[in-house]
Amino acid sequence: MFNRSRLNLAYWFALSMGSILIAFTGVVYTLEAEDKLQDFDEKLYLTVKDIDNRTYYRPEQGDWLLAKGTALVGENALSPQNELLYIRWYDRNWKLTQFVGSTHDLKQVMAPKKRFETIDINGVDGSEKQILRQLTVPIKYNKRVVGYIQAATPLAPLQADLNRTLVVLTLGVPVTLGIIGLTGWILGGIAMQPIRQSYERLQRFTADASHELRNPLAAILSNAQVALIPGVQGSSQEECVKEIETAAKAMSGLIDDLLFLARHEGPINGAALIEQISVGDLLKPLVDYGKTQAFRRNRTFVHDIPNHTATVKVNAQLLRRALTNLLDNAFKYTKDGGIVQLRLQVQANYVLIQVEDDGVGIPEADLLQIFERFYRVDAARSRHTGGFGLGLSIAQQVVRAHNGQITATSIVGKGSTFQVQLPRLKS
Repeated sequence: MFNRSRLNLAYWFALSMGSILIAFTGVVYTLEAEDKLQDFDEKLYLTVKDIDNRTYYRPEQGDWLLAKGTALVGENALSPQNELLYIRWYDRNWKLTQFVGSTHDLKQVMAPKKRFETIDINGVDGSEKQILRQLTVPIKYNKRVVGYIQAATPLAPLQADLNRTLVVLTLGVPVTLGIIGLTGWILGGIAMQPIRQSYERLQRFTADASHELRNPLAAILSNAQVALIPGVQGSSQEECVKEIETAAKAMSGLIDDLLFLARHEGPINGAALIEQISVGDLLKPLVDYGKTQAFRRNRTFVHDIPNHTATVKVNAQLLRRALTNLLDNAFKYTKDGGIVQLRLQVQANYVLIQVEDDGVGIPEADLLQIFERFYRVDAARSRHTGGFGLGLSIAQQVVRAHNGQITATSIVGKGSTFQVQLPRLKS
């Protein structure tokens, strides 16, 4: 699926960029052809003007005197005149009076409609046609037009030059299109990577959620079947009902956590952060919660919450839930008689809330993954403590939604420390 989408992205990228490239190449070739033709015409014009300056008009005869011994066209002429095919002189009525060079198709030459013209003439002895660039310039004598001079030169050199340019462009465009296609494939892969990762996380999330829901459902089903067996004693039925209740509560808690993660994806908008509360007031219910858990679980709870007026703008209910998850984990994975600590440090721009325990600790290799949904360092131990591997994911999501950070450090056998950093409101 992703490879097909990646291929489609590469295809449309190559198609769009290729279309632009082909259009751009066409424009470049057209501009290059026009520029070269303009230079070609300028060269022809200067050549004709030089020839005109070397001839003399005789008003009595109505013709032009050519310098003797000077070749104007052909191999013996000087460059660039040796490139001319013919030169012709006309009177004011476009009657041919003189010419030098080729006489081929002489009678077919008519009065030109433009100053520069591209014409073709039949080759000698039935050979293929020859394309010429022809220039016609009026000749003035005593400020009046007395005739016209006309010269033509083959366009073959210009055509050869343009053909070379066309070959380069023709070979370059497919190569460039190939590079564009490869680039599109690479960029498509980069663009698809977050989508692929999201899809894989969704698949893993769905599989894990299904797996976690299957266990309590199996417990409910098995206990219900036992309770429905005829002749089962009332005490056994009562135990089955209690097991069903426990499994149902576990399912309810799991579903609540999943809904919480789905509803609070991304930053919390400003309207939800309605409470400007002092950090001490924020943590006071957590101190009471910690004392209760320490009494129930036979742990020692130590809290260091300075009486500080520092305030934060938070959704207190969500943030307390995140910190409660951290405390729950600390109490769960600390042995009897162990110590759990809740500390507060106030800095210039931030407040730091730390939850520390002297429990079993977390291997360093697992520290980067403990915030992933359903991730458990020890699956068997987590099932024994009743965890689904969502508590730290919820804590991280809530803290990030408050533009804060949560980090963890741990040493196996010596305990773990979780630190929450939240932005502090300016006084």
